[in-house]
Amino acid sequence: MRRLGGQSTLLDRRAFLRMAGAAWAATLAPRGAFALSRTDAVFASGYKDPGGSFGIAVLAEDGSIIARTPLPARSHGMAFSPVTNHLVAFARRPGTFALVIDRSGRKQPVTIAAAEDRHFFGHGCFSPDGRLLYASENDFDAKRGVIGLYDARENYRRIGEYQTYGIGTHDLSVSDDGTLLIAANGGIETHPDFGRTKLNLDHMEPSLALIDAATGALVERHALPEKLRQLSTRHIDLDEKGRIWFACQYEGARNDLPPLVGHFGKGEDLTFLSLPEDTTIGLANYVGAIAVNRREGLVGLTSPNGGRFVVLDAKSGQVVRTESVVDAAGVAAASHGFAVSSYDGGFAGRREDVAWDQHITSLKPRG
Repeated sequence: MRRLGGQSTLLDRRAFLRMAGAAWAATLAPRGAFALSRTDAVFASGYKDPGGSFGIAVLAEDGSIIARTPLPARSHGMAFSPVTNHLVAFARRPGTFALVIDRSGRKQPVTIAAAEDRHFFGHGCFSPDGRLLYASENDFDAKRGVIGLYDARENYRRIGEYQTYGIGTHDLSVSDDGTLLIAANGGIETHPDFGRTKLNLDHMEPSLALIDAATGALVERHALPEKLRQLSTRHIDLDEKGRIWFACQYEGARNDLPPLVGHFGKGEDLTFLSLPEDTTIGLANYVGAIAVNRREGLVGLTSPNGGRFVVLDAKSGQVVRTESVVDAAGVAAASHGFAVSSYDGGFAGRREDVAWDQHITSLKPRG
């Protein structure tokens, strides 16, 4: 994990302990308890250990592991509710499980199985009150993305689904007031019979959709222009004004230099940032993760393909800093700038005996 910038509001150690509860803290091994006692911020990330097993870890801001929970297979993204203190790890596409971990230690983990003819796309989010879990899913026979709705009060029973008004739905978020769901429809058709093979690279349909969280009705849909049809809209985050930042992965020619980052708000057109050419080249047509540090007004990007970590000014869109990070993986707002992980086990300048996965989640309230 690498940190840049000034200060932001994160869940500090005492607040985390209040939320997590003594029952969970008491289960920590001495090393984990020591790490928790010394940290000012807490994160979570998926990992693969040297033996080939997968899990999800809670980490201190210095990169030391506080606790581990095993997973049946590789995870991808996570969702966290500060209201219920539930952390959810979603299976990597085309996985069919999500694991709910109660950080208070009061309940055993809950495994959510994907519905028939559905699989998870690796991302999801909670409603602000923690009552609903939203998961991005693939209705693979109908070739459409859906949002699975799960009731946290009923042991995460699936109570329905909404359309995402697109295909290849990947990341998913919700507005601060809970009224809008935001779906990043990557536009890539897949089917579990073909594993992770991309089936429609010659006629992709990337888009970003705003969906009424109460009804599932389409509020707005922003399709990418024809010249950017091979630019897959993959990951999103929101700034303090509710503006949606999105990051893309390009499936076209390697020597093309398409825009990879942009933003929009309700009632606005998509705005793509015109980054310096050397920055775009360094990102290697692939932004693997994006995060907004609201307090500092910064946007962080990572590219494992380019081995880059880039920080942008959220107001001007200008590049603040570019850093070389080999195998750069996840990024999340930290107490000073951003936390950045790498696939080779790097986190905060130290290395653990794991390979960190694509994303990091801050165990904190949004803001």
